Amino acid sequence: MPVAGRHCMIELHGCPRELLDDLEAVRAAMHAAVAVARGTLLGECNHRFSPHGVTVVGLLAESHISVHTWPEHGYAAADVFTCGEHGEPAAGCLQLAQSLGAQRWELRTVERGRPGALSHPLEREPPTEP
Repeated sequence: MPVAGRHCMIELHGCPRELLDDLEAVRAAMHAAVAVARGTLLGECNHRFSPHGVTVVGLLAESHISVHTWPEHGYAAADVFTCGEHGEPAAGCLQLAQSLGAQRWELRTVERGRPGALSHPLEREPPTEP
């Protein structure tokens, strides 16, 4: 089977607290990332937490995008998953790093649908519970 898609996950550190606590700013960052990733946004759900932090999730025709923030730590976690060959999820993640003012980041990419793409190999049977 050809690769079903690419799933990119990014850890964003050193982001400005006020930016990560601003729902509209995080929404705008997600929209910019969708455009750069060459995605098609079908819908969006978001939530502002108390006392701080936001989550924004976008349903893409190609799969999904999510951003979760911890302003008190200057940290955000995000992922972009695009199915097919035309999406650019890594570019979307790097756009999030720029839009959210990350001082440093770590990006991981998994090719979905390809055996061996994850750190644990495929198992013939699910593990039994202890």
